[in-house]
Amino acid sequence: MNFQSDNASAVAPQVMEGLLAVNQESAPSYGKDRVTDKARLAFNQVFDRDVDVFFMSTGSAANGLSLASICPPYGAIFAHEEAHIICDEANAIEAFTGGAKIVPITGRHGKIDVIELESRIRAWKNSRPHAPLPAALSLTQVTEAGTVYKPAEIKTLAEVAKAHGLAVHMDGARFANAVVALGESPAAFTWKVGVDVLSFGGTKNGALAAEAVVFFNRSLAVHTDYLHKRMGQLYSKMRFFSSQFLSLFEKDLWLHHAQVANQAATQVAEILQRCEGVQLLHPVDANEVFVTLPSGLAADLRKKGVLFYDWGRPGQNYYRFVTSYNTSSASIEQLKMACQLQ
Repeated sequence: MNFQSDNASAVAPQVMEGLLAVNQESAPSYGKDRVTDKARLAFNQVFDRDVDVFFMSTGSAANGLSLASICPPYGAIFAHEEAHIICDEANAIEAFTGGAKIVPITGRHGKIDVIELESRIRAWKNSRPHAPLPAALSLTQVTEAGTVYKPAEIKTLAEVAKAHGLAVHMDGARFANAVVALGESPAAFTWKVGVDVLSFGGTKNGALAAEAVVFFNRSLAVHTDYLHKRMGQLYSKMRFFSSQFLSLFEKDLWLHHAQVANQAATQVAEILQRCEGVQLLHPVDANEVFVTLPSGLAADLRKKGVLFYDWGRPGQNYYRFVTSYNTSSASIEQLKMACQLQ
């Protein structure tokens, strides 16, 4: 009963089969192979427009490449105070950008407050050259609170950013889960509402180690190939990374995976809420469930083999449960039994 993270899930069999298939013969190196070309074209189809795509092995590297392409070393990146790029990437963004500053913005349920965003941008613009140059807005979709930005919400934030000359980045480590949760096309809440570049997650969706940086505003990617190489992400055998997306896109497997994960999270939330003293901290929009658990219940669940993360500060009794594409119905039933529910 592992509900710690979708990073813990097994690699999808279809992805493993795809890796074996591209391993049958030699191929040109550094992304010049036919498999990687085919994967790039597949992203055009997914987003219904021509895009530039760079394949990566980690989400932190994908965020780093995205933001280094749109923010100078003297720039400022505005993000939610709980964003992964602030809390969980060991200053990788600052390193990749050569020193850009990330400015935390508050907001309920993991979503940036638009009024505070505009206020902070204006204040920093008026302090030139002493304050960093406002250069980028980074949105997390699905948010760090497990919630999902609606297209209209993204559009409003992007309009504020664009009005002040900022580019817009989206951290989409769980992008597939957002697509399913919204019931919208991938284009509807990315480039159509002002997103310039997207970190497209594959690892949490059944891939081995595959992420992609997708540029909708291709003018921003003019020199990104140099950054890609400099960051150590231009792999000689790139087909082993790009092919994983072809496997996920085949027959919309990536969306099926997200649907299974999202539905399992709904079930987990329903089970936990039936336990005395349990409260949801955020709406369950995708595949993450954040709750308060009485300390006795948390200890008892762990004693029975239920794995989940502590969340928040010590003593708050905040916890996170995450489901994945291969969260089984048996695991859901075992959680119900661990909670002593009928």
